[in-house]
Amino acid sequence: MLKNVFRKRDKKVIEELYSPLSGEVIPLEHVPDPVFAQKMMGDGLAIIPSSGKVVSPTNGKIVKIFPTKHAIGLLSDKGLEILIHIGLDTVELNGEGFEVFVQNGQIVKTGEPLLKVDLEYLERKNKEIVTPVIITNILEKVESLEYAAHHVVTKGEILLTCHVKMWEKESL
Repeated sequence: MLKNVFRKRDKKVIEELYSPLSGEVIPLEHVPDPVFAQKMMGDGLAIIPSSGKVVSPTNGKIVKIFPTKHAIGLLSDKGLEILIHIGLDTVELNGEGFEVFVQNGQIVKTGEPLLKVDLEYLERKNKEIVTPVIITNILEKVESLEYAAHHVVTKGEILLTCHVKMWEKESL
């Protein structure tokens, strides 16, 4: 009788996530919101943006565009769930100051424009512009995570390097 089992691949699978924004990189622990600072939603880095143009950090699929346009969820081709959360308490703006260029279910390539945010508008509304970039399924999918060494990043530069856990189905 054959039965299916899963085993870990010996092959190392690496996924590089590129910065979706230009700006200053800070650890999540420095984000002034305990949900992000305590990594309750996952691990990653945050960016204090110098430009409001947000691009895809990897190849994948748009899985969630929040109705308030302040956050986008992606599923990478290698199975990472990535959340880009623009600003803090920006949900209260109900989409004002944001222009989204993609749709739920859309396939995107690294560097493809996702949205544009008016950073000056956010600041006029007294909203923090710090933008967490988080892998939300890190416990299930990532063996190890390497953070970018630079303090200032240009969109498209490597932000995170992930050693992805891969499982293959095997028949016995």
